[in-house]
Amino acid sequence: MRYDDERALMPYLLSSESLIWTGRPPTGLIFRKPDAFLIPFSLAWGGFAFFWEYSVYRAGAPLFFLLFGGFFVLIGLQLIFGRFIYDMLQRRKTVYALTGERILILTGKTLNAWSLRGLPQATLTLSSDRRGTVSFGGITVPGMPGIRRSRVAQSASLPVFEKIENASDVYNMVQSATARMADPAPDDAERDKRRGVF
Repeated sequence: MRYDDERALMPYLLSSESLIWTGRPPTGLIFRKPDAFLIPFSLAWGGFAFFWEYSVYRAGAPLFFLLFGGFFVLIGLQLIFGRFIYDMLQRRKTVYALTGERILILTGKTLNAWSLRGLPQATLTLSSDRRGTVSFGGITVPGMPGIRRSRVAQSASLPVFEKIENASDVYNMVQSATARMADPAPDDAERDKRRGVF
């Protein structure tokens, strides 16, 4: 665990929590499976939008038509370039963490936290570059929040540790922490019995 990452996460930990693992996604440009469709689509969209705007400009059409076409040009720029730039900027300031109770993803000053008790089964996907991804259901395509790589949990975002180092070890840590949450310590179980909770 990096000291800087630990220090950034400390203010967000519960009094009963301690960090088991911290990590970061890789920096730079990343291509994902949905890009096999999104890149050709974005180029077709952007090409048509630019052609429309150029044609309207050359024809001397009213300002309204230029503004109308400009809106689609902006969408094209977002699809072609903007989503990659946004993704790189987000990953540069993202820290992943696993505690005994929760999964934390800190991006800048924004923290997302999920209780291990309520998460779906974790999935490990290993890459050829010795990194891997640990996911818990649906994976949002960065820069395109309405598009997911899975139909699981369309209504809510679920955590993803994307392309992390030592992903197999992290996956095993998640499994162990989840098992501990499902099987309370003897003291906790005894206390629940006294309260009438079974």
